[in-house]
Amino acid sequence: MCTFDFLAITMQLHIPDALINTLSDVLKRLQQSLPELRKDTDFSAPAYHWKNKQLIPIYNPKAIYLDDLKGIERQKEKIIQNTLQFLHGLPANDILLTGSRGTGKSSIVRSLLHSYQSQGLRLIEIERNDLCDLHLIEKLLVGRPEKYIIYCDDLAFNAEDENYRSLKSALDGSLQSGNNQFIVYATSNRRHLLPEFMHENTPVTRVDVPQYNELHPQEAIEEKISLSDRFGLWLSFYPMDQNLYLEIVEHYLQKSGLEYNEHVRAEALRWSQSRGQRSGRAAYQFSKHWAGMQQLSQL
Repeated sequence: MCTFDFLAITMQLHIPDALINTLSDVLKRLQQSLPELRKDTDFSAPAYHWKNKQLIPIYNPKAIYLDDLKGIERQKEKIIQNTLQFLHGLPANDILLTGSRGTGKSSIVRSLLHSYQSQGLRLIEIERNDLCDLHLIEKLLVGRPEKYIIYCDDLAFNAEDENYRSLKSALDGSLQSGNNQFIVYATSNRRHLLPEFMHENTPVTRVDVPQYNELHPQEAIEEKISLSDRFGLWLSFYPMDQNLYLEIVEHYLQKSGLEYNEHVRAEALRWSQSRGQRSGRAAYQFSKHWAGMQQLSQL
């Protein structure tokens, strides 16, 4: 019952205004605390976010272009080839993209949507803690003509987190059992996704500390690194040098119709030093800062 219907009924029953206002306030608060009503999925959207057990449409995702991603040509070649195999119904692998921050891991996945949306590619973003819902997504997509990349950004687990077992089961289970309607692409700063400890790489000795009393320690280590093995393809991303960083800055400024000169070069280097890194992300952020500043000065 909506608030309007409730007020209409109470007016007919001649309930005092003070009580009506109180009950109306309680009803509004109750509506805010309840989850949204489940709606039929709108499959006209190019991208989705998995939230509250349903696909939330993203009608205007940010456009990222493959040509803007510099210095990762080998990675682009691999992920494009795998994605084209997937789009054509051919065997393709789940992909784990790992490495330094700001080097294009997330951007390269998102750019695939802009490049191949016309060929039926769609993107579903999912949070790490919702990976146990992969089987629900699979049911929703049964019979759909599109091809879906299920994308998990910044995938990593702490030592106590057991959610990684859900992902292991999904990657070795339904997602790899002949279903070629969707595929998993995940990014992470860790290649093995779970933390490794120094004592796990030293000779086994007996100690009377509970967490070290594993009877078969090597098996425990294998359990940790086995998750990343479920991904058939690994793509590694590395820190960039100064020349590549400046090349990316120049590229974005030229797209904005701005001049790149020695003054801009010096400012770009100062920007990277203040951020403590040279990366594609830092170059893009500097180009936005510089372009915005130049355009503001002309107002």
